[in-house]
Amino acid sequence: MDLNIENAVDYHYDKFPPEKLDYGIFISQIIKATDALARYDQMLKNLHNSEILLAPLRNQEAVISSRMEGTISTMDEILKYEADIGNDDENSPNVRSEVIETLLYRRALYSAQKSLESGYPLSQSLVKSIHQQLLSFGRGAQKSPGQLKKEQNFLADKLKREILFIPVSPEKLQDGLDNLFNYINNNDHEPIIKTAISHIEFEALHPFKDGNGRIGRMLITLLLWKYGIISTPHFYISGYFEENKDLYIDTMRRVSSHSEWEQWCSFFLQAIEKQALKNLIIAENIKNLYEDMKKVFSELLSSKWSVSALDYIFTNPVFRNNKFTANSGIPGPTAARFTRLLSDNGLIRTIEESSGRRAAMYSFEPLMELVRV
Repeated sequence: MDLNIENAVDYHYDKFPPEKLDYGIFISQIIKATDALARYDQMLKNLHNSEILLAPLRNQEAVISSRMEGTISTMDEILKYEADIGNDDENSPNVRSEVIETLLYRRALYSAQKSLESGYPLSQSLVKSIHQQLLSFGRGAQKSPGQLKKEQNFLADKLKREILFIPVSPEKLQDGLDNLFNYINNNDHEPIIKTAISHIEFEALHPFKDGNGRIGRMLITLLLWKYGIISTPHFYISGYFEENKDLYIDTMRRVSSHSEWEQWCSFFLQAIEKQALKNLIIAENIKNLYEDMKKVFSELLSSKWSVSALDYIFTNPVFRNNKFTANSGIPGPTAARFTRLLSDNGLIRTIEESSGRRAAMYSFEPLMELVRV
């Protein structure tokens, strides 16, 4: 396909990091964004079992961030795949590659979060490791996973058939990455501003053949945590970027074309504020549902295993009956009775009847209705 290069913007050589930033342009937005993040983070700190409630948010981020790159899958597809096939059959011919790619994003994000929590430094090697995992199966496996680009790449609007941005050249890439990680680790800009500028610089370098957008958005979460702005590396921003995709791309391009670093920071801070408040609402709704369901499960199941059942179903809102029996820690006959009761009372929906050796598949609709995107 021939692409028009007339309006393409080139990488901002020798202009990173910005020498001066006029904080007056976005100081009020720093305060609002920091406050919104603090509220979100405090809610997470108050959770007794944050992983059960964060798993749905991580699934959402995987779907939306992948969708921004043209990888279209649904929450239901991903969870059905995971429930049905498990962890070792990513190359099954019966599964769309888009579903695999989205699931790999979620796993790579989770792995990166765990690496940082265990003390692994945020470095080029960690980013390459994340990229290796992200592109380990499906279409991405043919796009040099874990390897820096060796040929010039570009960002294009395929509908308009035009190139929007030409990233740093391959021969200048290593210097660019060295500058970026030096900035991340040593610059004295405000931490939330360093996060904003590091994200756009990574996207402008576009260091890999594929997967740059997804890695760049992961980097936001990891930096916010590294700098102590959030207490756990669990903040997901792709929703706002997707809703404002044209503005997101145009604002990034104008950094390279017109050195509008402050305008980018303003946009980024607004994204942080709006998405933090939205994430807070979603997480609070999930938390409230969990507390409500704890009472419902307790009364309906009348068993010491009721919370174990709830925790399993919250973590695996689409599941096969045999996996629930095998992995929930609940005795087999009790687990079988639970699924009958939950199904009869409309708390789980049968999406596939049992057939031969194939167990029935269920969906926990109260949670799915909150997190479908």
